[in-house]
Amino acid sequence: MSRNHHHITTSCFRSLVLALALALTTIPHVIAQQQDNRQSPFDGLSFSGQWYMAYEVERSPDENFSEFKLKRGYVSVHKRFTERLSARITQDITVDQEGDGRGDIELRLKYGYMKYQLDQIAFLSQPFMEFGLVHRPWLDFEQKITGLRVQGTMFLERYWILRSADYGVMFGSLLGGQMDAEYRKNVSSAYPGRYGSIAFGLFNGGGYEAIEENENKLFEGRLTLRPLPAVLPGMQASCLVGHGKGNTTASPDLRYLAVFLSMEHSRFLATAQYYTGKGDVFGTAIDSEGKALDQRGFSLLGKVVTPISNLALFGRIDRFDSDTAVDDAEYHRYIAGLSVPIHQKSKIIIDYDHLESDLLSGIERTWEIAVEFNY
Repeated sequence: MSRNHHHITTSCFRSLVLALALALTTIPHVIAQQQDNRQSPFDGLSFSGQWYMAYEVERSPDENFSEFKLKRGYVSVHKRFTERLSARITQDITVDQEGDGRGDIELRLKYGYMKYQLDQIAFLSQPFMEFGLVHRPWLDFEQKITGLRVQGTMFLERYWILRSADYGVMFGSLLGGQMDAEYRKNVSSAYPGRYGSIAFGLFNGGGYEAIEENENKLFEGRLTLRPLPAVLPGMQASCLVGHGKGNTTASPDLRYLAVFLSMEHSRFLATAQYYTGKGDVFGTAIDSEGKALDQRGFSLLGKVVTPISNLALFGRIDRFDSDTAVDDAEYHRYIAGLSVPIHQKSKIIIDYDHLESDLLSGIERTWEIAVEFNY
């Protein structure tokens, strides 16, 4: 790791510790002030859900199948205790893919955290901290931009680099206030910092569904800048960094750097992402001596919203190159589809997913009709 990278990681760690110390010194005082304002257990309580259902047909040299399936299901309970203090529990509902319970519906925890809203800190607007089973800085951000998680996982998660949630502590904030109401209504209300947003934290590293296999803690941080909010409000540039160990007892290196450019508009979306790093979240990208291997790749995504009932056409190209103990493994993926809005953020998508890889004996093709519904 370079001295500059080490300096950045150390500075971010110190900032996280300072933010946590600030929260710990102010939370008891605020709670004490509001203890006399007794609430009903149902005050500030709300529920939400998000489900991905699909019919898929896959054709590959090794396997052919077609099935109706539950891709994912989330049920969330939100509780606001005070203006500053809140909590969230999200159950992740999926299908067990292995072991004696293969085929069973599994219920596990995706999020389970306390959230504390801090006072504005200089240029940091609406800063907050999460503690427990929390968001990681990257994937929720990218998913809110693309709106296409129902099709499949995002680029870095699909190739086993990182996870969306984890046990740990996370600090996040908007930069320089919010975008205006028109932008938040017509383009995006997610991460609407006028000059961008920031998030960083310390995590177990293996993800919300993994058992911690070592003593290492992963640092992950994201910085997003919106350089021209008045001229090009939808343009953002983001940088992601991570440093830690893969989640095995051998603890191979895990470090990554990604840059991400996005342009959001009410009628179109374009993103470009480049990644370089070493190792993966599971600690499996290693050579015969257990040393972490190099990984690199890029992803391009585009979406156009037509005037006809707001139908959207989208496409994505992935290239991912992973060194292995035997040889380089390359993944070439092409995705194309149509998105049909149903109600608010709910939608139906029809898509085709084409994968070529050195590790496959041929081309893997998947056709899908999927439904995302939110409540």
